Amino acid sequence: MKLIQIFVLVLLTTNLYGQYAPKAKGELIKHSHYQFDYNESHEQPNWVYYILTKQGTDGSAERKNNFRNDSKVSTSSASTNDYKGSGYDRGHLCPAADMRNSQTAMNESFYMSNMSPQHPSFNRGIWKACEELVRNSLVDTLYIVTGPIFKDNKGTIGPNEVTIPGYYYKVMYDKRKSKMVAYVIPNEKTTKPLSSFITTVDSIESLIGVDLFHQLPDNIENDLERAISN
Repeated sequence: MKLIQIFVLVLLTTNLYGQYAPKAKGELIKHSHYQFDYNESHEQPNWVYYILTKQGTDGSAERKNNFRNDSKVSTSSASTNDYKGSGYDRGHLCPAADMRNSQTAMNESFYMSNMSPQHPSFNRGIWKACEELVRNSLVDTLYIVTGPIFKDNKGTIGPNEVTIPGYYYKVMYDKRKSKMVAYVIPNEKTTKPLSSFITTVDSIESLIGVDLFHQLPDNIENDLERAISN
Protein backbone atom coordinates (compact mmCIF):
# COMPACT_ATOMS: atom_id res chain seq x y z
CA MET A 1 0.00 0.00 0.00
CA LYS A 2 2.82 2.38 0.87
CA LEU A 3 4.52 1.68 -2.46
CA ILE A 4 1.31 2.60 -4.31
CA GLN A 5 0.97 5.82 -2.34
CA ILE A 6 4.59 6.75 -3.11
CA PHE A 7 4.08 6.00 -6.81
CA VAL A 8 0.96 8.20 -6.95
CA LEU A 9 2.78 11.03 -5.15
CA VAL A 10 5.72 10.85 -7.57
CA LEU A 11 3.34 10.78 -10.55
CA LEU A 12 1.42 13.82 -9.33
CA THR A 13 4.64 15.72 -8.59
CA THR A 14 6.04 14.91 -12.03
CA ASN A 15 2.90 16.14 -13.77
CA LEU A 16 2.85 19.31 -11.67
CA TYR A 17 6.54 19.92 -12.32
CA GLY A 18 6.07 20.48 -16.05
CA GLN A 19 2.47 21.65 -15.97
CA TYR A 20 3.04 25.13 -17.41
CA ALA A 21 6.51 24.86 -18.93
CA PRO A 22 6.90 26.79 -22.22
CA LYS A 23 7.95 25.03 -25.41
CA ALA A 24 11.69 24.89 -25.98
CA LYS A 25 13.33 26.53 -28.99
CA GLY A 26 16.76 25.15 -28.12
CA GLU A 27 17.78 22.21 -25.93
CA LEU A 28 15.32 21.34 -23.15
CA ILE A 29 17.18 20.46 -19.94
CA LYS A 30 15.40 19.10 -16.88
CA HIS A 31 16.84 19.08 -13.39
CA SER A 32 15.08 17.80 -10.30
CA HIS A 33 13.25 21.05 -9.45
CA TYR A 34 13.55 23.31 -12.49
CA GLN A 35 13.90 23.08 -16.25
CA PHE A 36 15.10 25.41 -18.97
CA ASP A 37 15.49 25.99 -22.70
CA TYR A 38 19.23 26.33 -23.39
CA ASN A 39 20.30 28.74 -26.10
CA GLU A 40 23.74 27.66 -27.32
CA SER A 41 24.38 30.83 -29.32
CA HIS A 42 23.99 32.95 -26.16
CA GLU A 43 25.32 30.29 -23.71
CA GLN A 44 22.38 30.65 -21.32
CA PRO A 45 18.69 29.78 -21.18
CA ASN A 46 15.93 31.42 -23.18
CA TRP A 47 13.73 30.69 -20.18
CA VAL A 48 13.81 28.90 -16.84
CA TYR A 49 10.63 27.41 -15.40
CA TYR A 50 10.02 26.20 -11.85
CA ILE A 51 7.29 25.91 -9.25
CA LEU A 52 7.69 27.84 -6.01
CA THR A 53 6.15 26.41 -2.85
CA LYS A 54 6.50 27.04 0.87
CA GLN A 55 8.74 23.99 1.05
CA GLY A 56 11.04 25.65 -1.45
CA THR A 57 11.46 28.82 0.59
CA ASP A 58 11.34 27.38 4.12
CA GLY A 59 13.66 24.41 3.64
CA SER A 60 17.04 23.93 5.30
CA ALA A 61 19.31 23.15 2.34
CA GLU A 62 22.72 24.78 2.66
CA ARG A 63 24.00 27.24 0.06
CA LYS A 64 27.51 26.06 -0.92
CA ASN A 65 28.22 28.38 -3.90
CA ASN A 66 29.52 25.42 -5.91
CA PHE A 67 29.40 26.99 -9.38
CA ARG A 68 30.15 24.32 -11.99
CA ASN A 69 29.56 23.24 -15.58
CA ASP A 70 26.32 21.49 -16.48
CA SER A 71 27.04 18.11 -18.07
CA LYS A 72 23.42 17.79 -19.21
CA VAL A 73 23.94 20.50 -21.84
CA SER A 74 25.05 18.50 -24.88
CA THR A 75 27.01 21.41 -26.39
CA SER A 76 28.63 22.26 -23.03
CA SER A 77 27.47 25.11 -20.82
CA ALA A 78 29.24 28.36 -20.07
CA SER A 79 32.05 28.04 -17.53
CA THR A 80 33.26 29.95 -14.49
CA ASN A 81 36.21 31.17 -16.60
CA ASP A 82 33.79 33.10 -18.79
CA TYR A 83 32.89 35.33 -15.86
CA LYS A 84 36.35 35.69 -14.35
CA GLY A 85 37.47 39.33 -14.47
CA SER A 86 34.43 40.29 -16.57
CA GLY A 87 32.93 42.71 -14.07
CA TYR A 88 29.61 40.85 -14.29
CA ASP A 89 27.95 38.65 -11.67
CA ARG A 90 27.00 35.05 -12.25
CA GLY A 91 23.34 35.91 -11.93
CA HIS A 92 20.97 33.10 -11.01
CA LEU A 93 17.86 32.72 -13.16
CA CYS A 94 16.34 30.05 -10.93
CA PRO A 95 17.20 31.60 -7.53
CA ALA A 96 19.09 29.51 -4.99
CA ALA A 97 16.84 30.90 -2.25
CA ASP A 98 13.83 29.28 -3.98
CA MET A 99 15.50 25.86 -3.89
CA ARG A 100 15.82 25.31 -0.14
CA ASN A 101 13.52 22.27 -0.20
CA SER A 102 16.39 19.84 -0.86
CA GLN A 103 20.17 19.87 -1.03
CA THR A 104 19.98 18.44 -4.55
CA ALA A 105 17.78 21.31 -5.71
CA MET A 106 20.05 23.87 -4.05
CA ASN A 107 23.19 22.36 -5.60
CA GLU A 108 21.61 22.19 -9.07
CA SER A 109 20.82 25.91 -8.95
CA PHE A 110 24.58 26.56 -9.16
CA TYR A 111 25.05 24.98 -12.57
CA MET A 112 26.58 27.52 -14.94
CA SER A 113 23.70 26.81 -17.32
CA ASN A 114 21.46 28.62 -14.80
CA MET A 115 23.64 31.74 -14.86
CA SER A 116 23.45 34.92 -16.92
CA PRO A 117 25.86 37.92 -16.88
CA GLN A 118 24.23 40.52 -14.67
CA HIS A 119 25.54 43.95 -13.76
CA PRO A 120 26.45 43.76 -10.03
CA SER A 121 24.19 46.70 -9.13
CA PHE A 122 21.32 45.02 -10.97
CA ASN A 123 21.87 41.55 -9.54
CA ARG A 124 22.30 42.75 -5.97
CA GLY A 125 19.72 45.51 -6.27
CA ILE A 126 16.50 45.51 -8.29
CA TRP A 127 16.75 41.84 -9.36
CA LYS A 128 17.24 40.71 -5.76
CA ALA A 129 14.27 42.87 -4.77
CA CYS A 130 12.17 41.24 -7.48
CA GLU A 131 13.09 37.74 -6.30
CA GLU A 132 12.25 38.68 -2.71
CA LEU A 133 8.93 40.16 -3.76
CA VAL A 134 8.02 36.91 -5.50
CA ARG A 135 8.82 34.92 -2.37
CA ASN A 136 6.85 37.36 -0.22
CA SER A 137 3.88 37.03 -2.59
CA LEU A 138 3.75 33.28 -2.08
CA VAL A 139 0.60 32.00 -0.42
CA ASP A 140 0.31 28.48 -1.80
CA THR A 141 1.99 27.80 -5.16
CA LEU A 142 3.48 30.03 -7.84
CA TYR A 143 4.42 28.97 -11.37
CA ILE A 144 7.40 31.03 -12.50
CA VAL A 145 9.06 31.66 -15.86
CA THR A 146 12.11 33.90 -16.00
CA GLY A 147 15.00 34.65 -18.30
CA PRO A 148 16.99 37.13 -20.38
CA ILE A 149 15.74 39.34 -23.18
CA PHE A 150 18.29 39.55 -25.98
CA LYS A 151 17.56 43.14 -27.00
CA ASP A 152 20.04 46.04 -26.67
CA ASN A 153 22.67 43.50 -25.57
CA LYS A 154 25.85 44.76 -23.93
CA GLY A 155 28.42 42.59 -25.73
CA THR A 156 29.84 39.24 -24.60
CA ILE A 157 32.17 37.87 -21.93
CA GLY A 158 34.67 35.03 -21.79
CA PRO A 159 36.07 32.45 -24.21
CA ASN A 160 32.55 31.11 -24.86
CA GLU A 161 31.29 34.59 -25.74
CA VAL A 162 28.41 34.58 -23.29
CA THR A 163 25.91 37.27 -24.26
CA ILE A 164 25.26 40.08 -21.79
CA PRO A 165 21.48 40.60 -22.12
CA GLY A 166 19.97 44.06 -22.22
CA TYR A 167 16.99 43.08 -20.07
CA TYR A 168 15.50 40.33 -17.91
CA TYR A 169 11.93 39.24 -17.41
CA LYS A 170 10.06 37.42 -14.69
CA VAL A 171 6.49 36.15 -14.80
CA MET A 172 4.63 34.54 -11.92
CA TYR A 173 1.28 32.84 -12.22
CA ASP A 174 -0.86 32.44 -9.12
CA LYS A 175 -3.48 29.89 -10.12
CA ARG A 176 -5.35 30.23 -6.84
CA LYS A 177 -5.85 33.98 -7.36
CA SER A 178 -6.15 33.65 -11.16
CA LYS A 179 -3.49 36.33 -11.60
CA MET A 180 -0.23 36.83 -13.49
CA VAL A 181 2.39 39.42 -12.58
CA ALA A 182 5.14 40.27 -15.08
CA TYR A 183 8.29 42.38 -14.99
CA VAL A 184 10.85 43.55 -17.57
CA ILE A 185 13.93 45.17 -16.03
CA PRO A 186 17.03 46.56 -17.76
CA ASN A 187 20.36 44.96 -16.87
CA GLU A 188 21.78 48.04 -15.14
CA LYS A 189 21.76 49.99 -11.91
CA THR A 190 18.45 51.71 -11.22
CA THR A 191 16.86 53.72 -8.46
CA LYS A 192 13.35 53.32 -9.83
CA PRO A 193 10.81 51.34 -7.78
CA LEU A 194 10.11 47.77 -8.84
CA SER A 195 6.52 48.74 -9.61
CA SER A 196 7.69 50.89 -12.52
CA PHE A 197 8.84 47.74 -14.36
CA ILE A 198 5.48 45.93 -14.29
CA THR A 199 4.22 44.99 -17.74
CA THR A 200 1.95 42.47 -19.45
CA VAL A 201 2.80 38.87 -20.29
CA ASP A 202 1.72 39.62 -23.87
CA SER A 203 4.45 42.24 -24.21
CA ILE A 204 7.08 39.82 -22.88
CA GLU A 205 5.97 37.14 -25.33
CA SER A 206 6.43 39.56 -28.22
CA LEU A 207 9.96 40.34 -27.01
CA ILE A 208 11.15 36.76 -26.51
CA GLY A 209 9.10 34.97 -29.18
CA VAL A 210 7.76 32.35 -26.76
CA ASP A 211 4.14 31.50 -25.94
CA LEU A 212 4.01 31.38 -22.14
CA PHE A 213 1.37 29.40 -20.26
CA HIS A 214 0.00 28.06 -23.54
CA GLN A 215 -1.53 25.11 -21.67
CA LEU A 216 -4.26 27.34 -20.21
CA PRO A 217 -7.64 27.58 -21.97
CA ASP A 218 -7.43 30.41 -24.52
CA ASN A 219 -10.03 32.61 -22.83
CA ILE A 220 -8.23 32.44 -19.47
CA GLU A 221 -4.78 32.81 -21.01
CA ASN A 222 -5.78 35.84 -23.09
CA ASP A 223 -7.44 37.64 -20.17
CA LEU A 224 -4.52 37.07 -17.78
CA GLU A 225 -1.75 37.82 -20.25
CA ARG A 226 -3.13 41.17 -21.39
CA ALA A 227 -3.79 42.42 -17.84
CA ILE A 228 -1.36 44.49 -15.78
CA SER A 229 -1.29 43.21 -12.19
CA ASN A 230 0.82 43.80 -9.13
